[in-house]
Amino acid sequence: MYRKEEQPLPPPEKFELPFEGKLSPNNRWVIMAELIPWDDFEEEYAKLFSAEKGAPAKLFRMALGTLIIKEKLGTSDRETIEQIRENPYLQYFIGLNCYQQEPPLESSMLVHFRKRIDGELINKINKKIVKREIDKSDKEVKKKDCLQEKGEKIKNKGKLILDATCAPADIKYPTDLGILNQARIETERIIDNLYKPLRVKLRKKPRTSRIIARKEYLKVAKKRKVSYQERRKAIGKQLKYFKKNLGNIEDLIQAGASLENLSKRQKNCLETIKKVYEQQQSMWENKTQSVLKEL
Repeated sequence: MYRKEEQPLPPPEKFELPFEGKLSPNNRWVIMAELIPWDDFEEEYAKLFSAEKGAPAKLFRMALGTLIIKEKLGTSDRETIEQIRENPYLQYFIGLNCYQQEPPLESSMLVHFRKRIDGELINKINKKIVKREIDKSDKEVKKKDCLQEKGEKIKNKGKLILDATCAPADIKYPTDLGILNQARIETERIIDNLYKPLRVKLRKKPRTSRIIARKEYLKVAKKRKVSYQERRKAIGKQLKYFKKNLGNIEDLIQAGASLENLSKRQKNCLETIKKVYEQQQSMWENKTQSVLKEL
């Protein structure tokens, strides 16, 4: 069964990232997503499914997008899903409206996608993309001719990168270690705010080991290639600092600190932070790279 998504997808700047932040409109996957006429072929894809029977199928954008990612990166089915899980730009490319830590689909789904999206459909999509770009180019030429006829000077607006594969791609995206680091920093800020009204009552501020924790994080984050063991060890250390900070927050609340001393954003963030810790701790203990259940 196929159900079309009724709500339009938000633009890249509205894509929700953990701990705020925005997607760059110059990223190659954002540019490529704008080039592909997803909606034009969704109806044709939907005809491959029963209108009423069966479980709801994955949307056309997710199916085609996943296959494109696999071909562009040259990865296996499993590695493709892992890349999507770690990268919000890839999640936006396949049609998600916010970043999620859980894999949006199983690697076995790619087998079904390949059966349904054949060479004929791919050729139609390619022709549509080319036609759209030609039409756009023709409009630009006509506009320039019109301006020249009027005697207006055409301003140089810079170089246009039409090939999405050549677009800038050196933008960092969240990883498990990066998310833990951001969450740890948030706990440190929360501790600072909760401690302020208790300075007289508690002479010693709870220790957070923030300097050591940051050094440990940067030692791994700055490396271009990190082995599985290095990443696992680094995540384990950040989890310890994270757990210590959450314990300090509970101790401050027990000592009389009020959550009213936190901003609205920090209150919401605290709940998210706790879930992040539970998820990452579970993944680390089970030596898995996906969340086994909702926490």
